[in-house]
Amino acid sequence: MAAAPNPGFTVIEKDGASQRVYSALRCMAMTYRLPPGQRLNEGALARDLNVSRTPLREALHRLASEGLIVAVPGRGFQARPLDVKEVFDLYEARLAVESAIVELASERANPDSLDAIDAYLDESVREHETAPIERLVQLDEGFHERVAALTGNGELVRMLRSINARIHFFRWVDMHGRRDNTQSEHRALIAAMRARDRDRAREVVRAHITRRKEQVVEGIRDGYGRLFTGAGPKPHESAPNKPTGANHHEGVA
Repeated sequence: MAAAPNPGFTVIEKDGASQRVYSALRCMAMTYRLPPGQRLNEGALARDLNVSRTPLREALHRLASEGLIVAVPGRGFQARPLDVKEVFDLYEARLAVESAIVELASERANPDSLDAIDAYLDESVREHETAPIERLVQLDEGFHERVAALTGNGELVRMLRSINARIHFFRWVDMHGRRDNTQSEHRALIAAMRARDRDRAREVVRAHITRRKEQVVEGIRDGYGRLFTGAGPKPHESAPNKPTGANHHEGVA
C-alpha cells in the first residue's frame, strides 16, 4: 500500500516531477532556505516534496550545473557558501555583460520600448517603499532583463539570466537599505539610452554594478548574521512548495 503524502505539501506527480522539484529547490537555493554551506539531506527533501530519489537527483544535478548548489564527490550536494571571491567573479561577469548590453540597447531601442520600461519603473516604485527585499530583488532583475531584451540579442538575454540566477543568492545583501539609489540609477540609465548616448549608458551601468559589488562584499558578514538570526529573505507565493526538509540538512541520506 502506498504511503500517504505528507499533509500540507503538494504531491508532485511522476510526469514532470524533475522540473517541479527543480523549480522548488531553485527557489529555496535563491532565497537562503538552503542554509549556506550545509550538506543537503536528500531523504528529507524527497519526503517533503513527495517525490522519489530519481527526479530529486536529476534536479540537484541540474542546479549544481548552474552553480546554485555544490556537488561534492562522494558526499552528495551542499548549499552554496557565501564566498567573497565568487561574489567578485559574478559581479565582474555581470559588469562585462551589462556594459555590452547597454551599449547595444542605446543603439537599438525604440521610443516605445523605452516608454514600456519607464512604465515598469513607475509600477515598481508604487510598491518600492514597503516591498520586502526579496521583492525588490525581483523588480531589479526584471528591469535589467527588460533592458537586455532591447538589444534584440537572445544570447545576451540568456547570459544575463544565467548570471542573475547565480548572483540572486547574494542580492538580498546587495539591496538591503538601497531602495532610493536603485530607482535613481535606473532612471539615469533610461535617460542615457533615450539620448542614444552609449558612453553615458555604459558609465551609469558600470558605476551601478561596481558600487553594488563593493556593497555586497562589505555586507556579506552582516548578511550572515541576519540570515542565521532569521531575518533573511522569506519565501514568496511563487515558491512551488514549502518543504521542511530545508531546515535539517546535516547529513546526506
